[in-house]
Formats: sequence, structure tokens, C-alpha cells
Amino acid sequence: MTLRINDTAPDFSAETTDGSIQFHDWIGDSWALLVSHPKDFTPVCTTELATLASLKSEFDQRNCKVIGISVDGVSDHERWSEDIASYGGHALNYPLIGDPGLEVVKAYDMLPADAGDSSEGRTPMDNATARSVFIIGPDKKIKATLTYPMSTGRNFAEILRLLDSCQLTANQQVATPANWNDGEKVVILPSVSDEAAKEKYPEGWEAPLPYIRVVPQPR
Repeated sequence: MTLRINDTAPDFSAETTDGSIQFHDWIGDSWALLVSHPKDFTPVCTTELATLASLKSEFDQRNCKVIGISVDGVSDHERWSEDIASYGGHALNYPLIGDPGLEVVKAYDMLPADAGDSSEGRTPMDNATARSVFIIGPDKKIKATLTYPMSTGRNFAEILRLLDSCQLTANQQVATPANWNDGEKVVILPSVSDEAAKEKYPEGWEAPLPYIRVVPQPR
């Protein structure tokens, strides 16, 4: 199964470092960030999870729950969490999903169906495609995905920027132009008619091209 933006994120039950969860119930009315990793005790992933722990409050402010997944069991995650805290100076403050049967990574199209049913004996390179980020809305729809090679650590400033953009589109019917950052000008969605736009933006908008309507970021 190939997952695309606006597909429903697959639901699943799993054990995590914070106990058992049913994923959709765990999300509740929040947004969610699901961050996947190919193996515990890998260097780039350790730096990422440590950085994410230091930024947890930023996601909290955006009503976005954070959860990680690695293709190993919870007992390995618990030992790994000590290294994560040692490296980054922050205790792990979000759950890590155990996926020793490879069920979740398969459901999220990060490993093929014929990858087997056990993480035992698998190397990080065997799981190299389990390097995706999923932003999921309160409606349980996938709003954005990013996939990285094992050699490139994720840029969480960009992930926060992406989350801000997705939330702004969901709440205000605007899109964000190239290199946009929070507080900068945005673009009215093409699906919004000029008549409807005039009601929300009575002072009008900049139109560098007939199909680009630029306005200050609404709050």
C-alpha cells in the first residue's frame, strides 16, 4: 500500500516506552508527529531523538504530540533512551513504539510486505527505508511526509516550519510561499473565490500575478 497526503494514517495497537497505545485514540484531538528510525543505537538517529526531546515544548505549543518508532522492541528502546539522554542532556519525553514484528513500518509503507515478520538479525541497512516523518492532523489524515537517507540527520526547524504551514492552511485557507517563516506574508488558496477573499481581507491583497494573491499572515 502506498500512502499519500490526505490518506488516513493507518491505525495500530502497539507497545511503547510509555505503555500500550491505540494510535488513533492516542492522537485524540491533537496533531501528531510520527518519526521513524531503522534501528536502535544508530548514531544519526540518536542525535535526532535527542534533539527532538529538547524541542518537545515547541510541539506542545502547537498541540502536536510526538512519537517515535524504531524497528526493535521496547526493552531495547529503554536501554537506548539512556544513550539519548546522555547525548542530548534531556530525558526522553515522548514515547517510542516497539515494532519487533515490523507491522507498523509495513503499514506505513516503509518496508515491503515481504520483509519478514521479525526485527531479529536485521541490520540498519536492511531497514534503511524506515527513515520517514509523518505529520498527521486531528482528522487522522496524513498532512505531510518527509523521507531522509540514513546519512542525513533531520532538520527539526524545517519540520516545525512544515507543521506551522500545515496548521495555517487547515485553519485559515492560505498557503505558504517558498522559504516562508511564521509571521511572513502568505498566499490565499486558489479554491477561495475573490468574493470570499474580499470578505476576509477587505483591504485587498497584492497580486504579482493574476493567480497569486498575497496577504499578511492571518492570526
